[in-house]
Amino acid sequence: MYYPLMLKVKGEACLVVGGGAIALQKARALRRAGADVTVVSPRFTPAWARLRVRRLRRRFRAGDVAGCVLVIAATDDPGVNRAVAAACRKRSIPVNVVDVPELCSFIVPSILRRGPVVIAVSTGGQSPSLAKALRSLAPSRLLALGQDYAALSVLEWTGEHWGLSLLNHRELECSQESASA
Repeated sequence: MYYPLMLKVKGEACLVVGGGAIALQKARALRRAGADVTVVSPRFTPAWARLRVRRLRRRFRAGDVAGCVLVIAATDDPGVNRAVAAACRKRSIPVNVVDVPELCSFIVPSILRRGPVVIAVSTGGQSPSLAKALRSLAPSRLLALGQDYAALSVLEWTGEHWGLSLLNHRELECSQESASA
């Protein structure tokens, strides 16, 4: 079972191991979140040239994970993936090995962003394709909200369908007080 959370990585050192399309996707997501990304791979696809990351063109070394707040392994080499997971576990660094949940200490949900609204859907690593399908069902009213209203909105199950309600200022204060208690 996984505990859901949002991790602040802005300005933090993160490592991606792999130089293909999936590693590129993961590195882009980390950069969008403001992470300081280093990527290690013996080979990089041409698309990497457009991404502002530190690229180390070589094989992974266990010491590469030192100082990282999280690591993602996205290689097609099971031995490298296991080595990345082992190096991270030894240092208590969160690690995700793409498509190998048994080597992961965290998984990445299917994510949809619209301004300040973030919808994350996970199946606990059992079915990423189902998570993507569920994410696509996100109510269009929620996604259409402007930034001013997004912080004041709550998605509720009405018993028949998902509905959006806006909190008044007092309800927002109460919900914040109970969340911090």
